[in-house]
Amino acid sequence: MTAPPFTAAAWTESDVAGAARELLAAMVLEPAGRVTPSVYETARVVADAPWLTGHGQRLAYLLGSQRRDGGWGAAGGYAVVPTVSAVEALLGTLRTGGGGGGGEPSRAELAGAAGRGLATLSGWLAQGPSLPDTPAADLIVPALVERINDHLAWFARRPDAGFDGPLRALPAVDRRRLDALHGLLAAGHPVPQKLLHAFEVLGPVARRHGQVSPVAGAVGASPAATAAWVGDPQTPGADPAALAYLEESVGRPGGAVPCCTPITVFERSWTLSSLARAGVPVRAAPKLLTELAAALGPEGTPTGPGLPADADTTSVTLYALARLGHPVDPASLSHYDLGSHFCTWQGEDGHSVTTNAHVLEALGWHARHTASGASRYGARAAALAGWLRDEQRSDGRWADRWHASPYYATSCAVTALHGYAPARVAGAAVDRAVDWVVSSQQADGSWGRWSGTVEETAYALQVLLGVDRPARPGVREAVRRGLHHLAEADGRRDDPPLWHDKDLYTPVLIVRAAITAVRQLALTRSDLVGPGARAADRPTSDSSMIRSA
Repeated sequence: MTAPPFTAAAWTESDVAGAARELLAAMVLEPAGRVTPSVYETARVVADAPWLTGHGQRLAYLLGSQRRDGGWGAAGGYAVVPTVSAVEALLGTLRTGGGGGGGEPSRAELAGAAGRGLATLSGWLAQGPSLPDTPAADLIVPALVERINDHLAWFARRPDAGFDGPLRALPAVDRRRLDALHGLLAAGHPVPQKLLHAFEVLGPVARRHGQVSPVAGAVGASPAATAAWVGDPQTPGADPAALAYLEESVGRPGGAVPCCTPITVFERSWTLSSLARAGVPVRAAPKLLTELAAALGPEGTPTGPGLPADADTTSVTLYALARLGHPVDPASLSHYDLGSHFCTWQGEDGHSVTTNAHVLEALGWHARHTASGASRYGARAAALAGWLRDEQRSDGRWADRWHASPYYATSCAVTALHGYAPARVAGAAVDRAVDWVVSSQQADGSWGRWSGTVEETAYALQVLLGVDRPARPGVREAVRRGLHHLAEADGRRDDPPLWHDKDLYTPVLIVRAAITAVRQLALTRSDLVGPGARAADRPTSDSSMIRSA
């Protein structure tokens, strides 16, 4: 089927520039960042901080977000972590006498949701579900299964307690890593910094742990971890900054809680780099750039306060600043260099394709544009490009640990290789990726792992529009169908969350920036889009049209 042609009426240069200005204004007005609610995090705050404002709203959010099958969250194994969190929180609320008062859902409603969740969860665990590579899943699931089983044993001893759901203990899960962690801390070893984001898995051990101090009020940039650390706010020594952080975290419409907050540096660096890479002509406020540069330390920058610095956020920040005319030497990335590739942080289990794609962009830009960059970073960038190429799957895609969709990973890898890898390394790999994107387009012109989404369609179009190579078979038709879908579907419904944290989430402005970038690319690729687009040369991968005010 031939899609209606994309026309300039779909959006204009003025539309694109206006959308970009709105993104920059939002980042200044909401410096903590804009993130979708998290079932997992909200349930942990329900369980560990029922005294916080909006407790009834959070319980109602959990009931309202339950799936028809009794679970919570996305498809497949992605549902396990939010479901164990929600079930444990509801059972804990019932056990402590909650429900039905002060605007809270009734105890019958809570019990019904908990019972449906238990039945579904029991079936999943009996089958031994494959957990996705989300942070701390191998700690969260056994920790919360243990607490759920404790609740069930308590209800079994008290048949008049108001819960008539299934009381059989959940199937056992592998808890070797959780037991090893508790043993490590019991022996007096320091708390691993990467644990802080999921500090709540320790249960009572987390409360006011002497080795942990909140940063800007937060433990691991996580409301759940912070609530577990605070415990009872009435006990002596409560940290006012931590209490303020929690109140701010829950002060959103509906009372639901985000997975990670604040995400200031993450949101700003990803948004600005997406706009710059596509050549969107918009001015960035000097204050925003100054704050972004100030976040970089000797080991780079973390995603949020209290998290370890990481190569991913560091490299994207370095790249964004360079493209905006404020280059900072990328020497901090040496802390993450493992020789073959770069770790996201020291002690990382596994590796990340997108982290290494972003590192390649940061090193590649400096190798190409600074006086000593070629000698200092050129060879390392070329070697890293080879590693990234070798991570490509046989069908042409890439996959990654920080996003559920291969379209995001493939877009990151193609962009980095096409922009900064030697042609002999990038050429065939990029062509294979383009072929995979064309072949995996859905009937309505969209792309998606489970179903077509605007976000994933934007990543697929970035691959097709962002590659300045001879067009592969089917590319022009796929681009026109994809752009037509994007113009028709954008803003009409909310896409499901696809980004990995303890459960899936959406960094809203970052996704909007990816869509805005595609609109800009469409306006500059008349060779692929057709006569509806402005006839202009596509900016090269290094031409920055974002200018500081």
